[in-house]
Amino acid sequence: MVGIYDDVKEAEEKLRNSDIPFNEVGIDPYGTSINHLKAVYPVAKLLYRHYFQVKCFGIQNVPDRGRAMLVGNHSGGLPVDGTMLATAMILDHDPPRFAIGMVDKFAQRMPIVSSLLSRTGQVTGLRGQATRLLEEERLLMVFPEGVKGVGKLYKDRYNMVEFTHGFMHLAIKTGTPIIPFAFIGGEEAIPTVYHAKKLGNLLGAPYFPVTPYVLPLPKPVSCRFYFGEPMLYESGESYEEISNQVMEVKEKVNELIKRGLEEREKEEQ
Repeated sequence: MVGIYDDVKEAEEKLRNSDIPFNEVGIDPYGTSINHLKAVYPVAKLLYRHYFQVKCFGIQNVPDRGRAMLVGNHSGGLPVDGTMLATAMILDHDPPRFAIGMVDKFAQRMPIVSSLLSRTGQVTGLRGQATRLLEEERLLMVFPEGVKGVGKLYKDRYNMVEFTHGFMHLAIKTGTPIIPFAFIGGEEAIPTVYHAKKLGNLLGAPYFPVTPYVLPLPKPVSCRFYFGEPMLYESGESYEEISNQVMEVKEKVNELIKRGLEEREKEEQ
């Protein structure tokens, strides 16, 4: 109990020192609640520090304040990557930053889950809402592979699917730097081998990830983030130009993935 109490006190301090504009009762304009965040903080910290033993490389590339967009690979059957990325920004970035996730619309229709997402700062991925957040100098997490990315089967691990273009239009419109990143370990933590779509539909999701041990319970796999230098795009006059810019970001993320996999392999030898 003492450890949990200390974690809650730590959460209060870090969250108050972050860039979340809480009002007098501890809620920001999007419904993010400091009390909900403090409640999940001890679990997130335990998973981050001990279960996944997350390490960060290049986290100094994330600006201390001001608008920015974290853009990286999606993986793992369930969004472990997003949870750990948000936790990294609070635990390992100095000063703490609060990363807001742009959640797929189906998640906001799921009972209980939708309310928890809202109270912990994860919002529906609508372009107007994302624009407003960036104009308010917030930090966004973006996974341009979408559901197809998080749903990659284990045999296709670390092979990214096509990036959507929305994040680039948003970055250009708002003058937001893109911070490319790679997440290593998520594919092994939840090795999805099959999509049970009928079961997923019953739960309000596109699919239910099935692992070799059936349930999508994450294994204690060491994970790591690699953050690249900011990429700023000031204009995009045509679909072809936008496509090329999106491909540049995707290639940078892929470089970070390759670096992470190579370094992990060397350490395991």
